[in-house]
Amino acid sequence: MAEKKTYYITTPIYYPSGNPHIGHCYTTVACDTIARFKRMQGYDVMFLTGTDEHGMKIEQKAKELGVTPKEYVDPIVDNFKHLWQTMDISYDRYIRTTDEYHVKSVQKIFKKLYDKGYIYKGEYTGKYCTPCESFWTESQLDENGCCPDCHRSVVDAHEEAYFLKVSDFADKVEKFLTETDYLSPKSRVNEMINNFIKPGLEDLCVSRTSFTWGIPVDFDPKHVVYVWVDALSNYITALGYENDEYNDFEKYWPADLHMTAKEIVRFHSIIWPIMLMMLDLPLPKHLYGHGWINFNGQKMSKSVGNVIDPFVLAERYGSDAVRYQILRDMPYGSDSNFSNEIMINRINSDLANGFGNLVSRTVAMADKYFGGTLPEERQAEDLDNELIDMAGKLRDTVAPLIGEAQLAKALEEIFKVVSRANKYIDETEPWILGKDEAKKARLASVLYNLLETIRICSGLLAAFMPKTSPEVWKQIGASEELTKYDELGKFGKLPVNVTVSKGEMLFPRIDVEKEIDELNALLTPAKAFKEDEDLDKANVITIDQFAEVKLRSGEITACEKIKKSKKLLKLQVDDGRNGRQIVSGIANWYKPEDLIGKKIVFVANLSPAKLCGELSEGMILACDAGEDDVRVLFLDKDVPNGSTIR
Repeated sequence: MAEKKTYYITTPIYYPSGNPHIGHCYTTVACDTIARFKRMQGYDVMFLTGTDEHGMKIEQKAKELGVTPKEYVDPIVDNFKHLWQTMDISYDRYIRTTDEYHVKSVQKIFKKLYDKGYIYKGEYTGKYCTPCESFWTESQLDENGCCPDCHRSVVDAHEEAYFLKVSDFADKVEKFLTETDYLSPKSRVNEMINNFIKPGLEDLCVSRTSFTWGIPVDFDPKHVVYVWVDALSNYITALGYENDEYNDFEKYWPADLHMTAKEIVRFHSIIWPIMLMMLDLPLPKHLYGHGWINFNGQKMSKSVGNVIDPFVLAERYGSDAVRYQILRDMPYGSDSNFSNEIMINRINSDLANGFGNLVSRTVAMADKYFGGTLPEERQAEDLDNELIDMAGKLRDTVAPLIGEAQLAKALEEIFKVVSRANKYIDETEPWILGKDEAKKARLASVLYNLLETIRICSGLLAAFMPKTSPEVWKQIGASEELTKYDELGKFGKLPVNVTVSKGEMLFPRIDVEKEIDELNALLTPAKAFKEDEDLDKANVITIDQFAEVKLRSGEITACEKIKKSKKLLKLQVDDGRNGRQIVSGIANWYKPEDLIGKKIVFVANLSPAKLCGELSEGMILACDAGEDDVRVLFLDKDVPNGSTIR
């Protein structure tokens, strides 16, 4: 038997300085989709992700909170893992740079580079961006003299440090980038050469003495290994390089695909290959630097405060819908835009009206006209050929696109077939065929062609939407065997007398206006952690930040349910001024009549929002009082309305 093919794919290891957001989800979901598809193709896949937990920024935040750096990062790491579980990420290995085996491996790598003469001691003088953990020269700063990545202020840095002789490898790494297809898209190659190599590749500072939260240089303990050498090494230490934790380095290295956002392509396309050249190790095969998800015209980033909460989105729409939208709307190599409207409209157009509608219509007609089981008699027509041809060729069209990380294009090709199948229904008019007994054979052919098209499309979509596809297979009567990769390249694999089974609607259509109103109230910067975690230490604010929130007392003078919602109550509140209306999601716990006359605390300076078409001018304070229980904070009846809470 031939040896099973291997495939090694990695995300960057994420920096746990805040809550995961949709931007993190793109890279991880994209890698997960490719990993799943490669497994379908028969590859032995190693999918690696993790967290990069060292550096000055984490040390500073931990100190502010009065905890150790490890205590600071632990709950954040747990939240990343919780998100990956929520988003159905099928990683094979998770590495933390605080893992003992990784620490020891990095020390050995650093010593090996030092012994080979590639690391030397000197003094660093230049600019340093603490949030990005990046060193910059004057010429690399933006037009305002700030970090070119996050555009925040940099600081002067001057300290004893070790340096990596990357300048000696400028010609080699330029040749590697220009003569191979390692880095894609090709526009990234030009950026790296013109911005970093041609101006003169400078030796890289690879140790720090101004903080201690890092991997100590074992032969000079006052130094800690600079975070990027530490972080980049994870791709080989996680396979067992220079450690006994794992032993599959020979099996999986070199990596088939590193995927990362474009702002850290520099480290992965220049520094990382040079480190591997110095270590005499094979170079990875491919690096894909994808664009950013932009929100309101800005890069989606925790540092600029426009993070969208993926937990909320997954809870409302299902993880598959979120996975689909972020992959479908990210053009290859370019940035994409995110908004509530974009996500909802994509779900409605592609998943509800397109794929979901195709499945429900086809299964419903098979059930209505044949009791769920198609007869064996068939009558084919030339009209069938285009759909059969498109569906039959789809797998071989999609496979190379997924292999090249062109996931949006792959989804576009799948949904061309979905669209053609819906058009085929309109052309063949099954509802008319079903009225004529003499045309039942023709109707059976039409429905069989549709079911086969759904089988192929859903099989290919399984890598993108792992929860949805198995549900589709149940409804169309497709066995597990018929959804395997080899069978997806063939049309006509379902049994002639296939039996369908009606199920729930896959993607209910969303009321756009109502949903946007509710999302605008919910999608504030990302939810911190799982609700059952202790957030006090990891989510603190300053006294100045707290002072920005204006809390006042008020009395509920009237209250009623909102007809369009099961959760919302509309409250009229005497705020000691002109009165205001507040909409609150407490209908599951309070009857309107029980609230009238109660004194409450509300946020007085919250931006007004519409919920289910009703204006809400604030938020009342409530607390979780146990599983599925919420309690409003009531005040003594003698507290004057409009009093400031402080």
